Formats: sequence, C-alpha cells, structure tokens
Amino acid sequence: MNIIFRCDPALIDLLPRPVPAKAMLPDWLRRMAPRAESAVHQRSIRTVKQCPPFVDAMTHGFMLLLPCDVTVKAGQFSWDWPLPALTVPGHPRAPLSFHVPEQIAGSPLAHGGRSALKFNSFWTVELDAGWSLMAVHPVNRDDLPFRLVTGLVDADRFNDVGINFPAVWIDPAFDGVLPRGMPVAQCYPVPREAMMLSCEAMSAERVAAYDTVATKIMAGPGVYRKGYRSKRVS
Repeated sequence: MNIIFRCDPALIDLLPRPVPAKAMLPDWLRRMAPRAESAVHQRSIRTVKQCPPFVDAMTHGFMLLLPCDVTVKAGQFSWDWPLPALTVPGHPRAPLSFHVPEQIAGSPLAHGGRSALKFNSFWTVELDAGWSLMAVHPVNRDDLPFRLVTGLVDADRFNDVGINFPAVWIDPAFDGVLPRGMPVAQCYPVPREAMMLSCEAMSAERVAAYDTVATKIMAGPGVYRKGYRSKRVS
C-alpha cells in the first residue's frame, strides 16, 4: 500500500506530517504498570499494557495531527497561527471550524445545543485503487477531550482536496491547550471488495483445536502473542 500525502507548497515546511500510529503511543501507556494487584483475584494480574490486541489496535494505520496549538478557555477555541499566502485558492487557514447543532440533532452525537467541531485537513490522502480510508477516533484514547466521528472515504478517487474530520467535544470543563502534533484522527486503508459471510457448526477437528488452544490459554499467558500474533511491520 503506497499512501501519498500532499499539501499546499507554502505549507510543506510548516505542517506536522502524518506519522505511523505506533509513533504516537500516549505517555500513560508507557507509564502504565504491566501487572497490578487484583482484590477480586487476590493476586497480581496482567494489565491492558500486556494485551496485544489492545496495543496493536492503537498502533494500526497512521495519525493525522493538529497543525498548531489551540487554546480552550470557557468553551472558546483560539489560536495564533500566522500563515503565509497560500498557493491553493479556497484552502482553509484555520485548524478548526464547526458544524451547526442541527447537523447532528436527533443523533447520539448531539449534546444539547452545542456545535460540533471540525478538524480541518491540510493534507490530501491518496490510496491505491480499490481502497477506502477509514478514519476513527485515536483508538483507546479516552483521555482526549473530544470524540472523532467515524467516517469512510473512497480516497483512491477523492484525493484532490483534504478530508475534514468532524468531532464532538465531550469535556465542557476542559481549559487548557490542545498541543500542536496532538493526534486528531487515526486512519487506515480498507479494501472495498465485497465480503462473503458463512456460518457453520464446528467440525470434529475444529472442536479438538478449540479445546487444545483453550487449554493452553488457561494454563498460562502469552499463547496468542507467542503463537499467533503477526509481527507488525508498519
């Protein structure tokens, strides 16, 4: 998969570039203990830091990043980001814009009469033919004060302009700075080919395999990580 990012020539040296998601693991995960005492189990147990599916989901794909510091105070957003004259007419100059409340009214995304955010994109994204771009909230990042609205874009065809990312602000008490380089959207290519779904009863061989693997899992940790997990190369 060859993913091509493009931006206005005047911004090529000013913008934080998209990065592999594995480069944006949060500090809280790095600081987290691999084991913790459990009152229920009355022994030390593994934390999610040792759960490969949890961590692999966080490192999957790439991150698009906030292009400048954004100050949030009393529900107001502001920034000081002087840009040069841009080459492309109609190109956004602000890191954020907004959706009016009526656009999400009647959905679970609505929070009273509040507007929704829109993280403006300064990069276009081009994928190989037959692939679409899935954009989600940075995985397992409940520490962020917003929730990105999930979207799917046919970026093999739609790649002449940037993809903007709507989000819902979920922390009205937040006062502080959203820093330049903060992950805004976690993205990964998905194939557009049709799926075939089949459901069947386990064969005798599958029942035996289930029993074998389940027994190993009950006997000790690391079964999936040591025997089934693929080495991540992205």
